[in-house]
Amino acid sequence: MTVSRKSDYCLGLVHELRTLPHETEWVEFKVNNSEPQAIGEYISALANTAALHGKTHAYILWGIENGTHDVVGTSFSPATKKKGNEPLETWLLRLLEPHVAFRFHEVMVSEQRVILLEVNPATQQPVAFSGVEFIRVGSTKKKLRDYPEKERALWQVSNTVRFEDGVAAGRMNVEDVLLELDYPAYFALLNVPLPDGHAAILDALQRDRLIRPCEAGDFDVMNLGAILFAKRLGNFTGLKRKAARVIQYRGTGRMETIKEQEGSRGYASGFEGLVDYINAALPANEVVGQALRKTVPMYPEVAVRELVANALIHQDFLVTGAGPTVDIFDDRIEITNPGQPLMDTQRFVDTPPRSRNETLASLMRRFGICEERGSGIDKVVFQSEVYQLPAPLFEAPEGFTRAVLFAPKALASMDKTERVRACYLHACLKRVMQDYLTNASLRDRFGIKANNRAMVSRYIREAVGAGMIKPFDEDAGRKMMKYIPFWA
Repeated sequence: MTVSRKSDYCLGLVHELRTLPHETEWVEFKVNNSEPQAIGEYISALANTAALHGKTHAYILWGIENGTHDVVGTSFSPATKKKGNEPLETWLLRLLEPHVAFRFHEVMVSEQRVILLEVNPATQQPVAFSGVEFIRVGSTKKKLRDYPEKERALWQVSNTVRFEDGVAAGRMNVEDVLLELDYPAYFALLNVPLPDGHAAILDALQRDRLIRPCEAGDFDVMNLGAILFAKRLGNFTGLKRKAARVIQYRGTGRMETIKEQEGSRGYASGFEGLVDYINAALPANEVVGQALRKTVPMYPEVAVRELVANALIHQDFLVTGAGPTVDIFDDRIEITNPGQPLMDTQRFVDTPPRSRNETLASLMRRFGICEERGSGIDKVVFQSEVYQLPAPLFEAPEGFTRAVLFAPKALASMDKTERVRACYLHACLKRVMQDYLTNASLRDRFGIKANNRAMVSRYIREAVGAGMIKPFDEDAGRKMMKYIPFWA
């Protein structure tokens, strides 16, 4: 992923690449050859080659003569170039799978126009264009399948690359690093004083792998640093779509949008503002006490905070074009993140969370943004019971993970599915507390008086019949019956 480049950076990069003795597997020189199909194939080849050679970027330069590397200028204009009626960049992105970040830059060199294409390396899997994967062999573009040894090596490299260790923006000078990252927030979240001098600040950021040094005294900003502390995520091409979105709807469907807000800051530096914005958008109830009227949130703030943190931390960053979303309806709030969960949604309460992004998760725990391992979902369920809300719903629609908190609802209005889910999650919560679901505990959960014991017994039978809970001791007397989740 690339950050918006300044003209002096691009000019310096062109001069540096021109000093290469010849084309390399990760740099291609051209003059006016701008056939769209060839450009797409080169992006695939360069992305795969950059990954194979551990490069932060690969490049094509138009306007540079291949043999001499003299600046001759070019007539190629990617901003106006089209394939059919479709803009070139849109057409290229549509046919790249998986999507890989690339960016065209126009540079004036000795009064000659040069176009610089900067391509990110492949991650997780080789990049294909129009269904075919390419690779550079020497200075020639070839089909990857014709070089099985390179294909095996590329898959091996791709499988070891984690999102956090990728480069969001390469070769940034000290001033630009400190301009793009909210480093004061980093120290504030760790509750330590801001160090004196740039050197001490940069050393601290390096220790937590937010940045790393590169050649010529510059720094690479890592994906971890950008996603957590970017002042503007939109400045990092490819991370913009990972900004959290909050959408408020009128009614219970998606027909009418009241307001939509997209976050701009990194997850760590912007987390409190994001949660405050969500809570302000949520409905609240007014409660009249003996003398005062006070506003009580409809949803437990602890539960909202935990679910938002989970959505940010446990998402699959390799799912392109999608980021965490909070949808607010009149009767519920849905918190969705890209990526299938790494565990069964029915086991969210008792199983410690597994994260694709463990370094990110560890830092967020150090910052106090998320709970210690395994206690966050417990709190969500517990707070829902304290507020006597319907049980939360955890589901995994195709390619996503979603948590749903429901607005207050009378027990008489709940259907069987809602009652069974409430019984099951109550049993799960009791189990992690080394306790059991009983008729009395479920009465407390639903706010039912003791003289309605028979009603609760019927709810328990529904959950047992659905296979979600089971008796701890089937031979116990009726009044002594205790229940555990089906998996216990």
